[in-house]
Amino acid sequence: MTDPYAKLAELGLTLPASSPPVAAYVPAVRTGNHVYVSGQIPRLDGNLLATGKVGAEISPEKAKELAAVCALNGLGVLESAVGLGNIARIVKLVGFVASAPGFTGQPDVINGASELFMEVFGEQGRHARSAVGVSELPLGAPVEVELIAEVRG
Repeated sequence: MTDPYAKLAELGLTLPASSPPVAAYVPAVRTGNHVYVSGQIPRLDGNLLATGKVGAEISPEKAKELAAVCALNGLGVLESAVGLGNIARIVKLVGFVASAPGFTGQPDVINGASELFMEVFGEQGRHARSAVGVSELPLGAPVEVELIAEVRG
């Protein structure tokens, strides 16, 4: 298995600290050998990086980059919850895209998150996935990502 810490360093990425929730929930819940990570929006140091609808104010290319930020935030939550070295695989990714009318490129946008997980975890980063278009997301975010990871042992 790929060393996730080495891959992050190779990619020049630093794990963000887990952001405090914006409502009544926790960032992650572990049950058995799985960790469920709450939806992550593209925040950096507590600041939302963009607002708007993909296909209108936000280009699909920019949204794909923002989806990768969401995924990196999810990895930060996993690090806080159980440590990345204890992750056996990424099981499921659900991506939400605040979409302008007629925008149908949700899978390409959410590839930003999927590709990051595969880069960091190698084959164990391949996952089941849904990419869903929605009318609005929290705080006006253009993308949101949630995930389920399997913990070793």
